[in-house]
Amino acid sequence: MTQVAKPVTEMLVTVEHLRHLYDRGLVLDDVTLHLGEGEIVGLLGRSGCGKSTLLRVIAGLMPASAGDVLLDGHPVHGPAEGVAMVFQSFALFPWLTVLENVELGLEAQRVAPDERRKRALAAIDLIGLDGFESAYPKELSGGMRQRVGLARALVVQPKILLMDEPFSALDVLTADTLRTDLLDLWLEGRMPTRSILIVTHNIEEAVFMCDRILVLSSIPGRVVAEIKVELPHPRNRFDPAFRALVDDIYVRMTAREEVTLAKEGAFPGTGIAMVLPRVSSNALSGLMETLAAPPFGGKADLPPLAQQLHMEVDDLFPIAEMLQLLRFAELFEGDIRLTKAGRRFVEAGVDERKALFAKHVIAHVPLAAQIKRILDERPSHRAPMLRFKDELEDHMGEVEADRTLRGVISLARYAELFAYDEPSGTFSLENPT
Repeated sequence: MTQVAKPVTEMLVTVEHLRHLYDRGLVLDDVTLHLGEGEIVGLLGRSGCGKSTLLRVIAGLMPASAGDVLLDGHPVHGPAEGVAMVFQSFALFPWLTVLENVELGLEAQRVAPDERRKRALAAIDLIGLDGFESAYPKELSGGMRQRVGLARALVVQPKILLMDEPFSALDVLTADTLRTDLLDLWLEGRMPTRSILIVTHNIEEAVFMCDRILVLSSIPGRVVAEIKVELPHPRNRFDPAFRALVDDIYVRMTAREEVTLAKEGAFPGTGIAMVLPRVSSNALSGLMETLAAPPFGGKADLPPLAQQLHMEVDDLFPIAEMLQLLRFAELFEGDIRLTKAGRRFVEAGVDERKALFAKHVIAHVPLAAQIKRILDERPSHRAPMLRFKDELEDHMGEVEADRTLRGVISLARYAELFAYDEPSGTFSLENPT
């Protein structure tokens, strides 16, 4: 039966001009959003853009550095009443049974034992685990454990359900089943929840589930697009309208990155302040080879490319972005296209590939060029990694600085530019392979 989204009658969550910093790194900047009663809203973006941080701030699990968060018109100070959260990890206590795990939230609310048991059993039955009340988490599949996590959230009868990539730890078939079951409960009005805010990096998942999708930029996270999904339920992934919306989101995301990447530096920040993803050389060369081969012939639409490679946006974009940074590929309007240098790389032998790769790393990754220059200038041809990490942390957070250095190390090893010794934490020109 075709169903439409519930009408939005009341604003339950209001976030205004929210900013959040970790150490010296800005994670969220000027985020404004609203969550209304009767809607599922998705937060879509890549790893590190602050999606999970935003969810935790809304839940009252951490304070924002600036801005306002209102629930039912009241400011959030500490854990928010009427809000429950489902995490990416199952977060179950292994020594407790299914029933005991589900009862935990009610026990914290000092609900009487008899009422606690009655409500927990009803929640377990609701999410399809009737008969497993006495089982322990180790006896359950991944999908069943996540159902326990969902039951534990629903049993407290929250107004607002926050979900932090709840299906990403599951296999494809299990995740699809759980998504569909959750939507059925929601559309049939069998859940006590009045609205759902879900974090995802999966574009198809967002289109399949949500009434609205908010796209967050890379670090720092900002809401750069709001997309209404007006397709009736149940939604068919192969429906032309569904595919068109998925394609449109890919276009929006790559167009946004194209504006950023058009500047010298290609990633947020310039010079050594570029925040780099950690991408393996095998992934870079593999994507170039796939693009060069039939049926793509050097150019591909990102959605079908991701499907063929069985990759999600969170996996594909960092590789594509790194290829663009190195000038081996170009991203535009939801497509990726090999440059002349990219085609030359694919056609080259092993040694020529390494030499070409090294040339592009030195030319387009300022941090790699700086490390190589300092190693060349020093008589010992050695330098501690901390020397560069401290400098990076003047421009970004500790986590981003570490990830950026690890990304440069991966590039340099393949290019045979310099070596890194993990035990001593030292860069050197010795044995760069």
